[in-house]
Amino acid sequence: MKYRIEHDSMGEVKVPADKLWGAQTQRSYENFKIGSGIETMPAEIIYAFAVLKKAAAIANNSICPNKMTTEKLRAISSACDEIMSGDLNEHFPLVVWQTGSGTQSNMNANEVIANRGNEIAEKKLLHPNDDVNMSQSSNDTFPTAMHIAAVLTMKNKLIPAVQTLINTFIKLESENENIIKSGRTHLQDATPIKFSQEISGWRSSLEKDVELLEMAIKPLYELALGGTAVGTGLNAPKGFDTCVADEIKNITAMPFVSSKNKFHSLTSKDELVFAHGAIKALACDMMKIANDVRWLASGPRCGIGEIFIPENEPGSSIMPGKVNPTQCEAVTMVAVQVMGNDVSVGMAASQGNFELNVFMPVCIYNFLQSARLLSDAIISFDKNCASGILANKDKMHDNLHNSLMLVTCLNPHIGYENAAKTAKKAYNENISLKEACVSLGFLNEEEFDKVFRPEEMI
Repeated sequence: MKYRIEHDSMGEVKVPADKLWGAQTQRSYENFKIGSGIETMPAEIIYAFAVLKKAAAIANNSICPNKMTTEKLRAISSACDEIMSGDLNEHFPLVVWQTGSGTQSNMNANEVIANRGNEIAEKKLLHPNDDVNMSQSSNDTFPTAMHIAAVLTMKNKLIPAVQTLINTFIKLESENENIIKSGRTHLQDATPIKFSQEISGWRSSLEKDVELLEMAIKPLYELALGGTAVGTGLNAPKGFDTCVADEIKNITAMPFVSSKNKFHSLTSKDELVFAHGAIKALACDMMKIANDVRWLASGPRCGIGEIFIPENEPGSSIMPGKVNPTQCEAVTMVAVQVMGNDVSVGMAASQGNFELNVFMPVCIYNFLQSARLLSDAIISFDKNCASGILANKDKMHDNLHNSLMLVTCLNPHIGYENAAKTAKKAYNENISLKEACVSLGFLNEEEFDKVFRPEEMI
């Protein structure tokens, strides 16, 4: 492999000749061999860094054009555009398990932008610290990148995925409007319910989750950029914070604003904890929905078997013909991962000592993994399972009319205790509710038929 010599304040470093990063990135790459090089800084964070570096250059050019010249701005902007397009992903090798401030990833962005900008300018035009990092510190850029990445992932990936599943459930509600089935509470038979009503519960839960996600996004629009090292804004020109927030707003088309208190923004991660709580709430609802679906599809002969779900792949290497609810299982595993990530996000956020939180990389790594996994799992569940749900009308009818809890409709006519006696007699003697009620003398057959109407119990 060919190398070139780069230098930083600690001296010279050999860097692979075909890579755009510099000395500080190389030092981090060599010093943190943790996670087998797999758990690298999320692509969403790299994208966010490109956004904020471009915005910072525009703001600096507007405020200090003698320092951030138009020529430098063009070179930085072009390099950032290439990063945002994904063309330079190979030049961001650093793992999550590095400095807790994310300084090395900030410098990775600075060095790649500077070196690529110099290639574009065809001369030594940009310095990673003096130009690309102008008016900034790792301590305000990394929390800014965290908020940008979180907002874009939730708005552009997670919420649209949930909305797709909501639309599928709306369609299923319409298709199953007139089907009545047995309800269930405590995993025991309960009073009747329309299948469309059961589906509406799933749909409404997801709609509420979207409301919570949108609510949780709002605090994330506040950005730390402009606080620099400890929140005072040292070395940033007056007005830089609001100007750069406006530019980030323009680039992302999201209503980002400058944080009113940079001391808070550098050290507290409460907005991310709150937002991840909304993501966890969605995971909880997806766990419930996936479990409902696999319970209802259990069987095919010895389970509940009230719905059919798509048969996507063989379910056993030893039992021929077995098919399993694999999409449901994937969703529930993802839900468990998200719930575990919530602990990590919360613990990381609690470690804001004095003027800086130094658990930021692990905090955003888990946050983005949750949002990404849930998005993918929901889309997969919708496409490969939910959209193909069909009611087993015969089984629903049989279960409904075999349910002892239909006896509830007799309460107003024979009283709770007599209704309970009817149900117990029917169960113990394996006879119908009608036979039990008539034999106990509570109603005659004509009276029973008149008041026993399962379809009116919904």
